[in-house]
This record gives sequence, C-alpha cells and structure tokens, in this order.
Amino acid sequence: MRTTRETVTFDHPFSLLAVDGLQPAGTYTIDIDEELIEGLSFLAYRRVATTIYLPLHQGHQGSVQAVRVDPRELTAAHKEQPSA
Repeated sequence: MRTTRETVTFDHPFSLLAVDGLQPAGTYTIDIDEELIEGLSFLAYRRVATTIYLPLHQGHQGSVQAVRVDPRELTAAHKEQPSA
C-alpha cells in the first residue's frame, strides 16, 4: 500500500455527497491510497481510497474529520468552481 498526499484549493464554497452542507473555500489535504497490482512484469498501482480532510465546525481549532470521497466527485467539484 502506498499513500500520496496532495493539496487542492477551492476558491469558492463547494459540496460533496458524503458531507452535509457547503464546505468553505480554502486549501484541503487529500490522501490517495493505492495498492500494488500483483502479477505484472512492471509496477502498477490501483487506487483503493481517496480521503479529504475537512475542518470540524465544532470542536477545537484545527480539528479535522477524514471523509472518504469518490475521486470523480472531488474532481467535478473542483472543476465546477466559478472563474474569476
């Protein structure tokens, strides 16, 4: 298993099916988990999970919740951001 960490910036509020309400604009951390595909003559990985870290509206400053999301939904939400 390998995990790749990325950041994505949303210039405007956005929504995801896995979370109630709009999420505020900002920069978010995303983890992409992949597993090695066995039996090939070359290294290849398959994505098994995508997790975005969202701020908790209740709790301590800096508290986050990890939410599993469909990577296609995340890409679509980012592309739907209005142009400035």
